[in-house]
Amino acid sequence: MGELRQIPYVGKTTEQDLIALGYPTIASLRGADPEEMFRRDCVRRGMPVDRCQLYVFREAVYFAGQAEHDPEKLKWWNWKD
Repeated sequence: MGELRQIPYVGKTTEQDLIALGYPTIASLRGADPEEMFRRDCVRRGMPVDRCQLYVFREAVYFAGQAEHDPEKLKWWNWKD
């Protein structure tokens, strides 16, 4: 299990997606733009990706950028549009 799996709701597949997008560590996510990450993920796959991936990216960037975490913000569904 890699470091990224410490982020709530980041499983093996999402971890692999983040690494493929150039985010191999939690620290590398700090200051990242989740919307840009999502657009690049769609391009990388050559098709639209379920928007739930965007919500997980938002939650992951929040997790990486905060020392203290609001438990409600660690639930990906609370990052919906």
